[in-house]
Amino acid sequence: MAGHDQIHGGEWNDGNRRDSGTDQKELKATERPQFRRYEPADADAVWELHERALRDAGTDPADVPGTEDLRRIEAAYLDVGGEFLIGVVPATEDENVNGNPRDDPGAEAEDDGASPERRTHRRPSRARELRTDDGLLVAMGGFVPREASDAGKRTLAGAAELHRMRVAPAVQRRGYGRELLERVERRAADSGFDRLLATTARNQSAAIAFYPAAGYERVGESTDSGYRLLHFEKRL
Repeated sequence: MAGHDQIHGGEWNDGNRRDSGTDQKELKATERPQFRRYEPADADAVWELHERALRDAGTDPADVPGTEDLRRIEAAYLDVGGEFLIGVVPATEDENVNGNPRDDPGAEAEDDGASPERRTHRRPSRARELRTDDGLLVAMGGFVPREASDAGKRTLAGAAELHRMRVAPAVQRRGYGRELLERVERRAADSGFDRLLATTARNQSAAIAFYPAAGYERVGESTDSGYRLLHFEKRL
């Protein structure tokens, strides 16, 4: 599992990024995610959020190595003593999280000049790909025991490593990332870990600002697969 991949998406941009331009009527401002453990039925939505966050940050998902853990979350996280949480909000009437036509390549082109019948039968919003059995996926992330992660070279007894921390681009800047992190930290502490490690790429300015604000201390740098990485840790 390539732990530093967690940061190639814009997962902590929810407080430090420009407005994505997505129609803000997608979700009510008062709605807060309900966080729960990952279930197998969430697999497709989790993969979609992973790729969507990467693309929003300007990274081609195909260029990111070591993503097999997201295809086997139970084995890669839960079975080794880790955790993987997802944040879900109730689906709105039009099922939008990131379903503005401009976020669906080709949707506007299909509508321009199309007959009413063709517009009626256009392909559904990509937001449906974020649907879970209980709503829409807006945030996700987890941790694994440090000895079960191949991220970097740090070996610390009692430590766990954060992985795959993501917030859907359309609902960033709402504090969902902070809520997710707090719950992941709580689960890690309840599981007996006394320290959490985080790794982010040097060019991810939002993550670099986010972790210290959440109490993480910068403890080093490294290079892996051409990425300049910064390492953080926090005592729980």
